[in-house]
Amino acid sequence: MINPIWLRTFCTLVEVGHFTQSADYLHMTQSGVSQHISKLERQLGVKLLIREGKQFSVSESGAKLYREAQSILQGLENLQQSVATDSPFEGEVRVMSPGSIGLNLYPQLLSLQQQHPSLVIDYRFAPNKSVEQSIAESNSDIGLMTRKPIVPDVQSEKIASERLLLVTPANMMKPTYEDLMVLGFIDHPDGSHHADLLMSANFIEFQHSDLFPKKGFSNQISLILEPVSKGLGFTVLPAHAVEAFRYPELIRTHVLDNSVSETLYLCTRRNRVFPKRIETIKSMIKAHIANPEESGSK
Repeated sequence: MINPIWLRTFCTLVEVGHFTQSADYLHMTQSGVSQHISKLERQLGVKLLIREGKQFSVSESGAKLYREAQSILQGLENLQQSVATDSPFEGEVRVMSPGSIGLNLYPQLLSLQQQHPSLVIDYRFAPNKSVEQSIAESNSDIGLMTRKPIVPDVQSEKIASERLLLVTPANMMKPTYEDLMVLGFIDHPDGSHHADLLMSANFIEFQHSDLFPKKGFSNQISLILEPVSKGLGFTVLPAHAVEAFRYPELIRTHVLDNSVSETLYLCTRRNRVFPKRIETIKSMIKAHIANPEESGSK
C-alpha cells in the first residue's frame, strides 16, 4: 500500500517544482523530501523524476501517479474532515422506550428535529425487555426503562419517577377490591407489573394480577384506555399515558391511600463512546423528564 505521506510529498514537489521550497512548504528538510521520493520510487519500482543536476522533470510514470493521486489525497482529506466533524445536531439517533414515557417525550424530540432538520429521530415503542435487548445488541442508542437493566452490557442511570394510576370507567366512584374483580382487567405489555406494584400496596386481598378476570389486551399505548372508557374493565397505567388519553371525561383515575411510582432509567450500551448528537439527546431527555413544563416551554 502506498504511504500517503510519501504520496503527499511527491505531489507537493510536482506542484512547487523545487526541493527546497517544497521542504519549506511541508515543514521538512530537503533531505527528508528526497528520502520520501526515493522510498516511493523503490516501492513502486519506477522512476518518478528525471533528475538533471539540481533540476528535475516528471517522468511519464510520475505524471500518471500525480494525476491518480489527486482524488486519493482529496478523499483522505475529506475522510479526515468527516471523522473530525461531530455535530451535536446532525445524524440519526435511535431511541426506544415503553409507550407511556414515549407519549410524553416523542413530541419534544420532534420539536428539536424541527429546529435542526439534519437531526433524525428514530423512536420505537417497546416494553422493558425489548428495550434492554435492543441496547445490548446496539440496535438502539438510548433506551428508557421502568426497571433497572440486568444485562451486563447495558448501563443505566436513574432520571425520574412516574406515578402509577388506577383507571376505571368514569361512573365508578370509589372501587372496592370486589368491584374490580367484577369489572375485570384490561391488560397491556406491562400490565401485570404495574398492577402488582399498585394493587399490592393498597388492597390487602390482592395476591396476583392474574387472578383478575381478563377483559381485554392492547399493546398500543394510545388504545389501552379505549376499552376502559367503554366500561369494559379497569387498568393500571403510568400517569403520562393517562394524561395523553383523548377522552378524559370517559375515565376516572383514583387516588389510593398508598401512592406508588416506578423509577425511570436512561440506558445505554456500556463502554461506548457517544457522538455529540447522542449526548445532545441524552441531555434533552434528562432535562425534559426532570422539568417537563420548563423543557416544553423552550
